[in-house]
Amino acid sequence: MCGIIGVVGADDAVPTILAGLHALEYRGYDSAGVALLSDGGLWRARAADASQSVRELFALCAEAPSDARTGIGHTRWATHGNPNVPNAHPHLDCTGQLALIHNGIIENYLELKVGLESSGHQFSSVTDSEVLVHLIEVELAQGDGLVEATRRAIAQVRGAFSVAVVSAAEPELIVAARRISPLIVGFGGGAGYLASDIPALIGRCTEVYAVEDDQLVALRPGRFEVTSFDGAEITPVPLEVDWDIEVAEKGGYEDFMTKEIHEQPQAVAATLLDRVHAGHLDLDELSISDEDLAAVTKIFLVGCGSSYHTSMVGKFAIEAWAKLPAEVDIASEFMYRDAIFDDRTLVIGVSQSGETIDTLQAIRRAKAQGAKILAVTNIVGSSMARDADGALYTRAGLEISVASTKTLLAQVTALQILALRLAELRGTMTSAETAEVFASLRELPAKLTELLDRTDQAEVVAKAVAATEHFFFLGRHVGLPVALEGALKLKEISYRRAEGYPAGELKHGPIALIEPGTVVVAVVLQGPLAEKMHSNIAEVKARGATIVAVAEDDDEVVAGLCDYVL
Repeated sequence: MCGIIGVVGADDAVPTILAGLHALEYRGYDSAGVALLSDGGLWRARAADASQSVRELFALCAEAPSDARTGIGHTRWATHGNPNVPNAHPHLDCTGQLALIHNGIIENYLELKVGLESSGHQFSSVTDSEVLVHLIEVELAQGDGLVEATRRAIAQVRGAFSVAVVSAAEPELIVAARRISPLIVGFGGGAGYLASDIPALIGRCTEVYAVEDDQLVALRPGRFEVTSFDGAEITPVPLEVDWDIEVAEKGGYEDFMTKEIHEQPQAVAATLLDRVHAGHLDLDELSISDEDLAAVTKIFLVGCGSSYHTSMVGKFAIEAWAKLPAEVDIASEFMYRDAIFDDRTLVIGVSQSGETIDTLQAIRRAKAQGAKILAVTNIVGSSMARDADGALYTRAGLEISVASTKTLLAQVTALQILALRLAELRGTMTSAETAEVFASLRELPAKLTELLDRTDQAEVVAKAVAATEHFFFLGRHVGLPVALEGALKLKEISYRRAEGYPAGELKHGPIALIEPGTVVVAVVLQGPLAEKMHSNIAEVKARGATIVAVAEDDDEVVAGLCDYVL
């Protein structure tokens, strides 16, 4: 996953691109770069300093030409090639007059590279992306201009991509293309913009449009043309964007993740808002009929990362309330299963952005085989929402932090609402029973606000275990996805080894790794599994581990077993 941005016809091209890259850091930060068109030539700067790459690029761009009105920028999560400056985007052709940025993977790059090298092309990186700029160079030599050269080059590659390319010979043009990887274009103030995601364009565009798969865009100041890869003219799809620049700022918090943690009560409240009409739950964004929903006999939930974990929570709710068999799959694996679908199968794709490539491909495969598709996403008009038979929006607002927080809880909330609606339609719960559960969901924002007032507890525990290198997170039932998510969060933001396990699996191997100095985080739910968790805690305590429990206020047994309780 990488972030791309482009601007054409703007007086402030450099600050616009840099601000866009800053907004897109959540898509990758191994390296960052910019290419500008100025005075008939091309200027480029790149940086590769891990999480400081964008900041370093800001400093390098102090030397950028001040008259540049057209440029492209890229922030990279390394896939092909080490995260260093030679592999950083933008990539140039042999003439130094073309620059290209790419998000995705070119699957046949090796065979293409062999052919290009045999004809004399020199490569300065080991990335798959650089192949494409050399292909465009070859096609440009035919004399038809950048648009047609890009079209012919794109026809030669396989894989996923959103690309943008500029040429010093056509300084008021950016050519972009998409297959699977996200891409949007927009206009404002007489300038044209493109980006991989909406946050990069907030505050600059009055109109934003989605670029669909296998479409090519010729973007000029104040106008653009969209065509298919075959050259047919296409009317682009406008997107509804109701976020503003104030939403995208940190709002007095030190970082976006802290800000978004504190926005969790509002995100859950907004997701719950206006869901009951005439005494029944109403999924008003859902275009699948009540009759078709009631007839569903099997559900698959697919997602990646945090969305996979929220899908696990959704599975428990659907099975418990709607009495429907539900399976959860990691989206990247789901595509390669021989899963059985029919018109009574519901596949739920869960993605904050609605653009997660693996999840998007998974739901497309299921739809092609006859399943009904529901997208649970935070972005109105996203690719998944457009491809699905219906969309259930989480209403969490803009989320910039790489480590998802408010969107995660909004996804859980949305899936609980869906489970209750399925239970109503199937008659497995009465309206009174679903109303009682929904009323308890409405108490969540206040409980979250109370929880956020206890952050000093977490501060104490964090300082106490800050030197620890090895963490294990344990849970049972719905506590398992919470444990898995906790481990994921710790890995993402502290770069410490953290493993999540079903607590009952401790004895099947992981317990051998528990020793003094290890921290075990135990998610303890009251109910029939509480005693089993207490036993698991005693097991790891006997091996010298430090125990941090996440438990309910009145669980005095846990308080007596553990070193710390949240």
